Amino acid sequence: MLQLCNLTRAYELGGERAGVFGVSLAVPKGCLAVLAGPSGSGKTTLLQLAGLLDTPDEGEVRLGGELVSSLPEKARCDLRLRRLGFVFQAFNLVPVLTALENVMLPLQLQGVTEAEARPRAEAALDRVGLADRRHHRPGQLSGGQQQRAAIARALAPDPLLVLADEPTASLDHAHGGPLLDLMAELAAERGATFLVASHDPAVIARAHRVFRLMDGMLVGEERP
Repeated sequence: MLQLCNLTRAYELGGERAGVFGVSLAVPKGCLAVLAGPSGSGKTTLLQLAGLLDTPDEGEVRLGGELVSSLPEKARCDLRLRRLGFVFQAFNLVPVLTALENVMLPLQLQGVTEAEARPRAEAALDRVGLADRRHHRPGQLSGGQQQRAAIARALAPDPLLVLADEPTASLDHAHGGPLLDLMAELAAERGATFLVASHDPAVIARAHRVFRLMDGMLVGEERP
């Protein structure tokens, strides 16, 4: 499903060289894969490259066997909209929209009618335990509730690949566990593929594959 081939993306941070350097890994369809490593190890940079939000200095990103990292920007945007789902650390919810409207947004951008988008968005919110908060705006939600709304938004379009940056960071155990169950269920039942950056031991324990990063380099791969 996802192949990262010898990816390098270097930048300067605090006067020091940072980024990722020569990383190659493969995530098969229906796999829950975790990028694990300390802060500054390159997890977020690698997610941004995999999600075509950034362009590598060297190397390639392939999705379903197709070289996608060199696509023109318009084609990259269309691919992100139709085939990828994103869960950002900052949530990136639209403040003036309700939770339901936020989850409906990517569906409507795909051209899905409101009559179809609404029940799909409501079902996604129900799966993350937010059905009773669907008419609340982000400012009326707690950090954990905003995180769950962001997860529902990523899952509602039924993407082929979901990229998530610390998706359980704002969730307590009562909500983090069901989220892991949901990701594992979608991977098994729908063949959805997940690439998750996390240092949460519970997330790492549920992974099908764990890629260990250190100082921007891949230092190990585990298949628990």
